[in-house]
Amino acid sequence: MKDRVLIVEDEKDTRFILEKLLSRNNYDVASAVNGEEALEVLKTFSPKVILADWTMPVLDGLALCNILKSDDKYKLIYFIILTARSSLKDRIMGLDVGADDFLVKPVENQELLARIRSGIRIFNLQSELKNIEHSKAVVDLACTIGHKINNPLSSLVLSLKNIDNELSVIDKSKYYDDFVSINESIERIKKFVNELIHLQNPEVVNYFNENRMIKTD
Repeated sequence: MKDRVLIVEDEKDTRFILEKLLSRNNYDVASAVNGEEALEVLKTFSPKVILADWTMPVLDGLALCNILKSDDKYKLIYFIILTARSSLKDRIMGLDVGADDFLVKPVENQELLARIRSGIRIFNLQSELKNIEHSKAVVDLACTIGHKINNPLSSLVLSLKNIDNELSVIDKSKYYDDFVSINESIERIKKFVNELIHLQNPEVVNYFNENRMIKTD
């Protein structure tokens, strides 16, 4: 699957040149003429890198960057600002809102491609770290829930044994089906608790009505 790049540029000729350059270098490219349009594109297009002009009408590149870096859904996207501004003050301003890189116009093609490749590597590494952290959090949560269930379950098993010992043969016969049902349920809960406590590689799957659940087996 091709790596995706979103170009946000209001100048038609520049946008066309960038699209052709990236397409020829095997990137899946989408474009927007300003930040507002880019937000719409992002609803259906998930890039690893955004290449955005600083100065644009409606919503400029810096404002777009500020919005995306404040949103957990988009903040890992590597954001490159294209600008004619080269002063240290401007760069500091961009970094303060979360821009990952700057390129001063006019941009040399090979340098642009190198920066994009670097951005994709950083995006991939950050995504991998996020997945590792998420998996660890899920495992810790599953283990905690497992132990929390296991304690009252043990008390339930002991109480059931005491009841069984106190009942007469006639009473046991009367409640036989109930005891079978309870014991079967206890065994299912025990199996579930064991799966939670020993969960190693959690997988979150779609369940019902857009709800998701952890797959344990």
